[in-house]
Amino acid sequence: MRPKVDFAFKEIMMDDDALKGFLSAVLNINPEHIRRIFRKNTNMQKVHKEEKQAILDVRIVIAQAKPPKKRKRPMSEEEQEEKFILKEIDIEIQLSYMAAWADRSVFYVAKMLVEQGEIDQKYSNFKKCIGINLLDFNYIDQTEKFHTVWHIREDSEHIKYTDTVEWHVVELPKLPSIPDGTDLYKWVQFLKAETKEEFEMIVQGNHYLESALKRLEVISQDEQKRLEYTARQKTLYDYNTFMEENYDRGYDDGRAEGKQEGKAEGKQERDSELIAKWRAKGMTDEEINALLN
Repeated sequence: MRPKVDFAFKEIMMDDDALKGFLSAVLNINPEHIRRIFRKNTNMQKVHKEEKQAILDVRIVIAQAKPPKKRKRPMSEEEQEEKFILKEIDIEIQLSYMAAWADRSVFYVAKMLVEQGEIDQKYSNFKKCIGINLLDFNYIDQTEKFHTVWHIREDSEHIKYTDTVEWHVVELPKLPSIPDGTDLYKWVQFLKAETKEEFEMIVQGNHYLESALKRLEVISQDEQKRLEYTARQKTLYDYNTFMEENYDRGYDDGRAEGKQEGKAEGKQERDSELIAKWRAKGMTDEEINALLN
């Protein structure tokens, strides 16, 4: 199985060690500081019947340890609870190009934030919401970096407006040929790998990637999982084929229409030149119309 196919990726993220290692690599935090992981329903609530349904790939809440402070006395119960920072995270993997992907990812993160808005909830108690987007296509033309991080900032001085929302975009095709020494580089290599030799070389010495590979091997040996994976692959193949055929059909139709318009414009230009010459010779409009028709 190819780990970047969404079905396989979601199965791999069911392994706590693999998920912890992946989050650590993307968010650049110590994996040991991720103390707890809570998996949430990926079908988000609809406030109104007409509202667009949001179904996420992987939705979790993590409890991240705060940096320790020097204390002269034991911590109270309230201080014990404040040792952790809760963050809600949506992980999406997208193989087919989508022009409106940024808008979609903003919608998903906004939905996670809105769901926290209970009547007695304080704004200051909202969990930080993070969208992690793995894209198997080039999306952000302004940079060659394969991993970019986005916040809401002031336009001219780039002051961060809030830290409540954050987006990570990882563009798999932009992975450079020369390793940058980060764990995220290894993870993208893993997602792009296809052969047993590639997998074994990439995960060597990395406990979290080794866990991801073990999970991939387990689901690859499960007959029901293989059937589901194959069905998902076929759906993706059919969709991509449909889009390519529509593109080619539109391109051919556009060329044919362009040729017809070109012929009409050419005839009109040629007729205009002839009319100008005949009028210069003193011919009347009746004589010119007779020659043109």
